[in-house]
Parts: sequence; structure tokens; C-alpha cells
Amino acid sequence: MTALDLSSPVGVVGTGTMGQGIAQVALVAGHRVRLHDAVPGRAREAAAAIGARLDRLVEKDRLSASGRDAARARLAPAESLAELADCHLVVEAALERLEVKQELFRELEDVVADDCLLATNTSSLSVTAIGGALRSPGRFVGLHFFNPAPLLPLVEVVSGFATDVTSATRAYETARAWGKTPVACADTPGFIVNRIARPFYAEAFAVYEAQAADPATIDAVLRESGGFRMGAFELTDLIGQDVNESVTHSVWESFFRDVRFAPSLAQRRLVESGRLGRKSGHGWYDYADGAERAEPHTAEKERPPAYVVAEGDLGPASELPALIREAGIQVRTEEEDHGTRLVLPGGGQLALADGQTSVEFRDVVYFDLALDYRRATRIALSASQDTSPATLAEATGLFQALGKDVSLVGDVPGMIVARTVARIVDLAHDAVAKGVATEEDIDTAMRLGVNYPLGPFEWSRRLGRGWAYDLLDDLHLRDPSGRYAPSLALYRHAYASDKREGSTS
Repeated sequence: MTALDLSSPVGVVGTGTMGQGIAQVALVAGHRVRLHDAVPGRAREAAAAIGARLDRLVEKDRLSASGRDAARARLAPAESLAELADCHLVVEAALERLEVKQELFRELEDVVADDCLLATNTSSLSVTAIGGALRSPGRFVGLHFFNPAPLLPLVEVVSGFATDVTSATRAYETARAWGKTPVACADTPGFIVNRIARPFYAEAFAVYEAQAADPATIDAVLRESGGFRMGAFELTDLIGQDVNESVTHSVWESFFRDVRFAPSLAQRRLVESGRLGRKSGHGWYDYADGAERAEPHTAEKERPPAYVVAEGDLGPASELPALIREAGIQVRTEEEDHGTRLVLPGGGQLALADGQTSVEFRDVVYFDLALDYRRATRIALSASQDTSPATLAEATGLFQALGKDVSLVGDVPGMIVARTVARIVDLAHDAVAKGVATEEDIDTAMRLGVNYPLGPFEWSRRLGRGWAYDLLDDLHLRDPSGRYAPSLALYRHAYASDKREGSTS
């Protein structure tokens, strides 16, 4: 099945930000576009707004003047749904209410031809449920664009329970012909991105609720150690706390209140207080003119240790010994496999976050996971009340000698980056096992949809097949609510790795 022919008109219903963006994408691709909105006059206003954006593209040399003029000539407001009768594709970007969308598509089904592809841009509702109102749900599909649609490349092509393969394929190829990067997924709560991204927010909020660190510190660690473009607190302020919480709540309810997707009480209180983020002037951060910028905790300068002893395999932190040597600090090695740790001159230990806590061991400081220890500019350390000040000072001085800012956080298992990445990896494996999408499409979706530095499966391969499982298993022992229980898919992944290694030893 090929993409929609450029001679085929495209209808867009709903002329808000997303509707206008989708219309612009189809228009620039070469289609005639008909805009409709239930509110009289909105379609004409939207057409004028799109025309103004086309003017700006010309000013920025992203579109020729002749291309703009031709696009404008292909764009027309439609005062009634009847004017969409000859469209071969109609995309809906209306209010996120199931009954509104169902009624709209019932009306459209009486207007358009039998071979017209019908699509919804919903981000939170069930494609199956919307399509269930149609006489012919096989031609109904989800086309979930990301905002702003003209700029962001990702489109999730969602097949409902009754969607025909030919309809999904045509939608997929059409999105690709429009210059987008489509990914195919089944109709599951949150689709790919909003399902697998939940831990990025949830774990940051959990660390905050445990009073282990403040928002500015957690955000800085996620950015400067984890490699994420933005931290969870600043990102939800940008999205809107009400919007982000609504999506989280929708996914949680759709999964029958699965604890893995539970909303945050701290975020609920923020929404209740009216602090919705940038749009209200205050969220996790204060955006008022002249407001003091929140700064992350950064430890005072400490003297670096003269040497460290590397015991066993440091796993995801295996590049640290080389960096320590480059900083002029001696690294002694022990061949015994004692786990992922460094021994400091005072006898204290420095260990990679593994889902356990410092209070369980004598004189241990944990350090967080980094996307790239060489490029990371900040490292988080955690210690318990029983950790000696000398050990904490040596650990701090060691990472400072590597050119890193050091943030001290509370004694929470899995710290910040490690627990976040482990849960993202787990949800990704679970999604593949349940037929939501392929590994490749999930990696593509998470990199393009939310700008993750690596896709979950890329990260899983880099960290080692059993790393996420072991960390979550440790976390689950300390919090048996089920929130951190590794999925059966992740268990199988780790166990298969053990069998394969055992068979070759």
C-alpha cells in the first residue's frame, strides 16, 4: 500500500495548535487541505495563521515565495463537514473527550467516501474506543503528531483493535511521504512515548518526595550526568503541570491503576495550588521577572585521594579507572570479583548505584550512573548517616579531580539516573514482549519524541543485559509495592544472558 497521492485532498478537523500544525505539514507536502472547526469562523482564522507561518518560512529561506503562494492556493477553510466529502484522509485534532470524537467520526462517516482514511491525533484516548463508534472501524487509525507538528519528526501510527493492516500501512507511508519519521504501535495506554516516558517524571518526583534532593539538583543530575536534554521538573513546567499530570493519570487509569504508572502526590498538590509551570508564572520553579534562579546543590572543594583500589569489574562505570589515572591519581587493581566498587585510602568504599542503600553497609558512598563518565559534568553521590565524613570527602574530591561538579543527595536506593534508566529499560522490554512496538521503533520514538540521549534498547545493550534487572530487583526488595518489580520480559532477558554466558564458559 502506497502513500496518499498528492492529488488527494486532506481534511483537518480542529484548528488549535495541533490541527494547524498538521494542516501545515500536509499543505507543504503538496496536498490540498480543508480546515474545519466546530466554532464558526475559527477555520478562517486558522487558515490566516497558517498563511502567516508560511510567510515566516519564506523569510527564513525555508520555503520559496512560489512554494508559499502555491501552498496558500491549496488551503481552504470548510464551514461544514460536508465540504470534506471528497477528502481521501481526514485527521481529527479536536477536544480530548471520547464522546466528542466518537460523534465527530460518526458524522464524518456519513460524509466521506468509503475509501477515505480516518485518523485521530489523540495522545491519551483509546484509538479502539474512538473507532468502535464507526460502522467501518477498519479504516480508522491513530496519527499521533508531536507538538510543534511542523518541526518535530516523530509520528506514532497507532493501530486500534479493528484497524485494517492496509489502513495502518497507508497512514504510515503517508506520514513518511510528508517528511516525518513514523513508528508503528498497537493501541496501548500512552502508545509508545507517553507509556515508556512515565518513569522519567515519576522517579524524579519520588526522589523529591523522599526529601533526598531538591528539583534544581535532580534536574541538574539528569542533564549533566544522565545526558537528558532537560530535567523532569523543568520539562513538566514547560509542558504544563496540569497537562503532564493529566497524561500520567490517564495512563494509570487505563492500566487499571497499575502502581508502576501511579501519579505523584507532590505534582497533584502543585496543580491544586495553580502552579502550572511557565504558563502560570510558577511551577516547580518561579518564572516571575526578577525571581532568583534555583541552583543545584554543589559540594565544596575537597582534597582528592592519593590513590584508589579498583576491585572487580566496574560494569557501566568501567571507564572510570582510566579517567582517574588521567587526573594523576594512582589506580591499584584487585582481581577478585567483589562487585562494582572502588576502595578509598581511608578504607571506605565507592560503589555504583545498584538499588541498595548506604545505610546497609559500613562506610559506603554510592555514585550515580552517567551516560558518559568522560563527558559528564556533574556526578551525584549519596551516603548514610553512618558514612564517615572522611570517606565522603575522599569520594567528593575524587570526582572533583576528574573535573566534575558533585551533588550530594539523600540515601535513596538507585539514586536518580540509575533508577530512572532502569525503569525506562524495563517498560521498553515489557512493551516489546506485549506486542506494542518493535525495539527499533521504541528507540526511535524515545529519541525523537522526547529527545532521550539513547533509546532504551541502546541503553540496555550499553549497560549489560542483567544490569537493569538486578537494580530493579534490589529496589523491589526495599519497596515491595510492585512499583519496581522487574517485568517478566526483563527477567527473561537477563536470564537468557546468564544461560548464554554459562554455556560458553
